Amino acid sequence: MQRDSATKSLWQQNMPDYISKHFEPGNKVYDVIIVGGGITGVTTALLLQNAGKECLLIEAKTLAFGTTSGTTAHLNTILDLTYAEIEKKFGEENAKMVLAATLEAINMVEMNVRKYHIDCEFQEKQGYLFSLDKTQTKKLDSAFKASVKAGCDVAYSDTIPVSVDFDKALVFKRQAQIHPTKYVYALAKEFEAAGGEILQQCRVTNVKENDDEFLSVETSLGNIDTDFLIYATHIPPGVNLLHFRCAPYRSYAMAVTLNGNYPEDLAYDLNDPYHYYRTQEIEGIKYFIAGGEDHRTGEKKDTEQCFLQLENYLSKYFSINEVVYKWSSQYFQSNDGLPYIGHLPGNPKTVLVATGYGGNGITYSQIAAQILTDLIVKGQSDFEEVFNPSRGKPVAGFANFVKSAADVTGNFIEKLIPSEKIEGLDEIKNGDAKLVNFENQSVALYKDETGKIHSVNPACTHINCTVAWNTAEKTWECPCHGSRFNEDGVMFTAPARKDLEKIHLEK
Repeated sequence: MQRDSATKSLWQQNMPDYISKHFEPGNKVYDVIIVGGGITGVTTALLLQNAGKECLLIEAKTLAFGTTSGTTAHLNTILDLTYAEIEKKFGEENAKMVLAATLEAINMVEMNVRKYHIDCEFQEKQGYLFSLDKTQTKKLDSAFKASVKAGCDVAYSDTIPVSVDFDKALVFKRQAQIHPTKYVYALAKEFEAAGGEILQQCRVTNVKENDDEFLSVETSLGNIDTDFLIYATHIPPGVNLLHFRCAPYRSYAMAVTLNGNYPEDLAYDLNDPYHYYRTQEIEGIKYFIAGGEDHRTGEKKDTEQCFLQLENYLSKYFSINEVVYKWSSQYFQSNDGLPYIGHLPGNPKTVLVATGYGGNGITYSQIAAQILTDLIVKGQSDFEEVFNPSRGKPVAGFANFVKSAADVTGNFIEKLIPSEKIEGLDEIKNGDAKLVNFENQSVALYKDETGKIHSVNPACTHINCTVAWNTAEKTWECPCHGSRFNEDGVMFTAPARKDLEKIHLEK
C-alpha cells in the first residue's frame, strides 16, 4: 500500500491499496461527506452509515495513506498529557471525562473487532509508565495521584516489561494494541456493505454554502452537495484558526527483531520527547516496535540522524538482530494538549473537524468518531465541551487575516529558468536538496539518485512559509503548519490545498 513518505512502515507489509467499489456520485445530496480515509474518517463513516445517514467518504489518495499507516498503534488511557496536567488545565471533572472517553474508545475497537470478526491482532495489554531519575519520579508521583482521582485502574509496579534502567513505575490496566491498516480496511468494507460510498484519488479543494442551504463540496472530480461535512484529514485544509493552535511534529519508529525475549506489554518513559515500546507479531514473526526522537516538522535538517539516534538508544538496552522497518510520521499537537473535536471555527455550523491528537491518534480517533456521530445524529455529545474546538480566547484580527491569506498563488515571473544561471547546481550531490536564489527569488532543488533535478517554488501554498527538505522521507515540509509535498511539489498533507508551483529548468 502507498503511504505519504519514502520510508516503509510495518503496517504496509503485504497490504495492497484498498480497492473501493466503483460508483458515480451523480447529483444526489448526501447526509454527510467525510473527508479523509484514515482511521478517524473510516470509523466515523461507518458509525454514521449504521445510524441511518447516507455517507460519502472522500480520500485524496488511498485509504490509510497518511498517519494511520505511520502510527505505532497503541490504544491507551496513558496520554501525552498526564491526568495531573489535565486536571490543572481543565479541572478534575474534565479529567474524569477524558478518562471515560479513552475507555470508551478502547471498548469501541474491541466491539468492532468482535462484531465484524476483524483479524487485526487486537490484544488487551497493560501499560507501564516509568521514570528514569528522581526529577521524573516527582512527575510520575503527581501523575499517579491525579490518575487515581480521575478513576484510572493504576498501581505502582516494581517491574517494567522492557530492559531499561528505571527509577519508579506505574502500571495501567486495560490498554490495547492493533494492526491499524487491517482494522481500517475491515471497517471500510463494512461501511461499503452498509451502503456507504468511498471515493479515492479525489481531492477536496473548497467548501461553500449554496442557496439551498446545502454545502457544495468542490473536488477534483466535480462538485458534490451534502448536509454535513467532516474534516478527518489530521488537520483541516485551507486557512483556519486551528492551524495557529496546532503545531506539526514528526515522530520516528522502528520495527526490529531481537536476540532474546520480546516485551509482552506496552511501555513509555518520561523523557521529553519520550520513548514508547511494544511487540507486534505478524505472520508468525515477532517485531519489537520502538519510537521517539520527536521534533517540530521542518526543524531537523538531517532526519536520517533521528533514526540513527533512536537505533543507538535502543542498542544500549536491547540486543537488536535486525532493523526490519524504520519510518516516521506526522502528528499535530494542540496548544493545550487535548484534541479539537466538533464544529470547525469560522465555518458553517454543519462543518465539523477532528484534529490535534498529539501522540495518541489511534485512541483519539475513536473518541472523535463517537463525538462527531453524536453531534450529527443526536445534536449533542457527552464529551463535546472538553474537546470543543472553540475553547480558548479568540485571536485578535484573525478574521481579517483569513481574508488576506487565501491559498497562495504562484509568484514567479519566469517559470522556465536557464539552468546555467543557477549557481552551485552542479555541486548538489545525488539524493541532496537545496534552496538557491535566482534573480532574488528562491528555488527549491532536489537531485534524485539518478541525477535528475526536481525544482519547485519553496513558498508553501498555505500561507507562504518556506518549505524544508526531509532527507529520510524525500518530501518538502512546511515548518509553520505541516503541509507536505513530494519532490515535484505534489501535495501530500493539508492544510495546503494546492501543489507547490512547478519550475522548469532548461539548458
